Amino acid sequence: MRKFWNAATRSEIGIDLGTTNTRVYTKEKGIVINEPSVVAINTKTERILAVGQEAKNMLGKAPPHIEISRPLSKGIISDYEVTEKMLAYFIDKVTEGQSGWRKRPRVVTAVPLLVTEVETKAVEDATIAAGAREVFLIQEPMAAAIGARMPISEPIGNMVVDIGGGSTEVAVISLHGIVNWKSTPIAGEEMNKSIIQYAREVFNLYIGESYAEMIKLKIGSALPLSQQIEFPMRGRDVMTGLPKEVMVTDGHIREALSRGVDTIVDHVKMTLEMTPPELTADIHERGMLLCGGGALLRGIDTIIARETEIPVRIADDPLTAVVRGTAVLLEDEQLLTEVALPSPRANR
Repeated sequence: MRKFWNAATRSEIGIDLGTTNTRVYTKEKGIVINEPSVVAINTKTERILAVGQEAKNMLGKAPPHIEISRPLSKGIISDYEVTEKMLAYFIDKVTEGQSGWRKRPRVVTAVPLLVTEVETKAVEDATIAAGAREVFLIQEPMAAAIGARMPISEPIGNMVVDIGGGSTEVAVISLHGIVNWKSTPIAGEEMNKSIIQYAREVFNLYIGESYAEMIKLKIGSALPLSQQIEFPMRGRDVMTGLPKEVMVTDGHIREALSRGVDTIVDHVKMTLEMTPPELTADIHERGMLLCGGGALLRGIDTIIARETEIPVRIADDPLTAVVRGTAVLLEDEQLLTEVALPSPRANR
């Protein structure tokens, strides 16, 4: 059994290590970091030039010797060394001015459902190497449910749809455990790529990923809007190579996103089909929770509710549901004991 720490001496942080953004919570100050999971590295000196928003601002604009790295893919570490450096940067930032034991905090961090033991160990090892003294790993939908104050300890069906940057995870939770789940890589980043592909195929226009994401946020929707919205799409003409601008509508972007939205809806349906009838009845009565950045896509809650005939509610501040779940667990050791994954390091 894992030992927990003394409340008087502990330094604790919660981390939502996401494909798109990393968020860090401390008991003293709340959510203190909400930055893109992006690192800029000078390949000549192997030194980190920037982390977070500053590094993301360099995407597509840096010279060849500056590598802009996204060290996580679909919620899983794809570049261990860069992830370790990024975590070390964030941990140093939140523990600045502290010393001794408090400089090496205990960490609760969230991991995707579709993660192997090797990948879980990589997250734990990277966090330890970055400066943590002990790490507790929590599945992301579980953390989101806890952050939304769902009654996950009771014999009640709780359904969570977490549409993140790298993956969409659908889970049914009861009695501290995940009864069944589905995961798909169709999420925020794939939606951005769909807009990039649509721009190239329909308008003969090359656009960048950051610009595609901005268009998605500005006029993206899953269902027709009451009033048409337009937005300029700027990039490079495929034929001439010169700068080009076209005006696109919410209808264009909805068409680009339609396949991804349909895939998410299908995964929600498949999860419901696998769920025991008793829990399905609870979900039908209580509804399901939508969280993650994808929950902000206009009308996605409505289309899921329409297709499943189950009420859908969007979490308060859906972007921070997971990190708020880690915050709750920092305050509740008994609950943390129930939901924490076994430590891969304990099996060595």
